[in-house]
Amino acid sequence: MQALIFDCDGVLAETERDGHRVAFNRAFATLGVGVEWSVGRYQELLKTAGGKERMRRSFDETRWPEAAKGRDRLIADLHQLKTEFFTQIVERGLLPLRTGVARLVGEALAEGVKVAVCSTASELVVQAIVNQLGPERAPRIAIFAGDVVSAKKPDPAIYLYAARSLEVAPGDCVVIEDNNNGLQAALAAGMPCIVTTSFYTRSEDFTGAAKVVSELGDFPTVLVTLEGCRALRVAGRLNDEVRGN
Repeated sequence: MQALIFDCDGVLAETERDGHRVAFNRAFATLGVGVEWSVGRYQELLKTAGGKERMRRSFDETRWPEAAKGRDRLIADLHQLKTEFFTQIVERGLLPLRTGVARLVGEALAEGVKVAVCSTASELVVQAIVNQLGPERAPRIAIFAGDVVSAKKPDPAIYLYAARSLEVAPGDCVVIEDNNNGLQAALAAGMPCIVTTSFYTRSEDFTGAAKVVSELGDFPTVLVTLEGCRALRVAGRLNDEVRGN
């Protein structure tokens, strides 16, 4: 294993319900859109990857607000505001890292494994979360986020792009995701995937995942180790050799 790749939302931190959803609603209120996403409504919208895409779907299914400068500009303005509100929430310490994230990232970096984060969220949002790993670790983590690729998960584009940028083969990466869209993206990229379920994804289908856990875990309850991630690559190579025969 040469690279360990994390999704951001739901994996590094429980950001969706009390972070992104709240920030979207504040943006809606600020621009007088007249929309408020409940916890349940947001769970349904999460099936669509990407915040801008999520808003378009929501407005398509209900109604589009009047926008003097057009729908594209409305989406852009809302997303910019939402990003600012979300960053404020993170900076206030309201969205701490999930259990085991700092431990596993630290172990990987100490062993010379490349660490990256691949997310449909904007780069500013992802960076705000990554910064919680501290000044010694955060600068060493590659971030691939937002519209760096045109196709969103479950398309594998962002994972394949990350592998090329990190100069590693897809088969030498292990991905940690929290939802089915991310799992399918990783598998389509040829990368084994560990799923750490989050608030909104506990009931999703994770068929094909190498392992499904409720958290990465810290001592004394560690559920995902660096050695375990490396073992997935060994097993994957053995399986490839068997199929080749």
